[in-house]
Amino acid sequence: MQTQEQDIVVTAVAPATDKRDTPTRPMLRGDLRIEIFDSMAPLEAEWRALEQDDLASLHQSYDWCVPWVETLRRPLAIIRGSLAGRTAFILPLEIIRSRGVKRAEFIGARHSNINTGLFSPEFLASGALTSIQMAAVAAALRGKADLAILRNVPLEWRGRRSPLTSLSAVENQNHAFQLPFLGSFEASLKQVNAKRRRKKFKHQSRILDAKGGYEHVIAAPDQQDALLDMFFRQKAVRFKEAGLPDVFADDPTQTVLHRLLLRQAKDGFDATLQMHALRLKGEHEGHMAAIAALSRKGDHVICQFASIDESLVAEASPGELLFWLMIERLHREGAGLFDFGIGDQTYKRSWCPVETTQHDLLLPISTAGYAAAAIQRSVTRAKTAIKGNRQLYAFLQRLRARRSAGPAPADESEKD
Repeated sequence: MQTQEQDIVVTAVAPATDKRDTPTRPMLRGDLRIEIFDSMAPLEAEWRALEQDDLASLHQSYDWCVPWVETLRRPLAIIRGSLAGRTAFILPLEIIRSRGVKRAEFIGARHSNINTGLFSPEFLASGALTSIQMAAVAAALRGKADLAILRNVPLEWRGRRSPLTSLSAVENQNHAFQLPFLGSFEASLKQVNAKRRRKKFKHQSRILDAKGGYEHVIAAPDQQDALLDMFFRQKAVRFKEAGLPDVFADDPTQTVLHRLLLRQAKDGFDATLQMHALRLKGEHEGHMAAIAALSRKGDHVICQFASIDESLVAEASPGELLFWLMIERLHREGAGLFDFGIGDQTYKRSWCPVETTQHDLLLPISTAGYAAAAIQRSVTRAKTAIKGNRQLYAFLQRLRARRSAGPAPADESEKD
């Protein structure tokens, strides 16, 4: 046993089965015990208990994290904080090495937003993690990471202040956009100009009805994978036209998303990923004009990604029509919030009265980590300034499009 500064007790723990089933380097500061785990399985029961919190992000749920961990196989540094022997919080982190710096980030953070971490009701009632407690977290991570970056964390989410607010924060360049559901569908629409919305819906419907009609498809289990593959193809075309890198192109990402399709609640509406589409009838029978993937946890529904095929009926704005159909159905099913995700796009603003600012939280651990944190702040602030200047951002988007010899489509942006 070795006693370090600030009364942190470090205890070496011998690994058990498979050398991945026990925590390493437990830390004790006051009555808060910090442990780092390098596998998920030992924490499953308490992890699933904490995620029952309605405001805990789907992206920190056990079933969301498993496919990322098993597919990418990055080293893990899952933080468990406990008080009086009871789990107070879990922060599911993975280690990413880049340019000589080891970063601890939320698992699968590249494809997630509205991240919260997992906290017990008792801990939430006691307030935020203190700076001293976060120093204990940093001490536990020493040797495993140089810098912890918790991306896309709203400092306040649906009326609750984040327990992570003691960390150094920089505003993320991308905001998230939401449509709250009110008592009736009409009341919900009135938040975003119901008359205009209904007029547009009728116009879109008339165009498609004249060509034979359309239907809203929710993929059956044996249809999900084919529809996801169709999304990849549609999105690749859109990214190429926009001169943007295809964030869905790599095999590991596609593998994870296919695996997430298999994780749906057998009772109720919750699903890690569910495919929806607008399918045409008549003249263009079977053509999928728009595709979207939704996740649901409790009353919170997130549109994880969406695509359109502009080769047919582009004049009907099929993507907008699919959003109408999904939102209308979800309101009937008792959802409380439809989340369009991150990225400032015109169609999101037309639907959403709520804009959520997110922050990247930084916890330097080593000397290299302090330098990396300073660079991260500067880069993020530069991106925020560029995106805040619409003329400059549009100019840079046009430059990117020209490099790929294609026009940039409206309302398409990269999450950077």
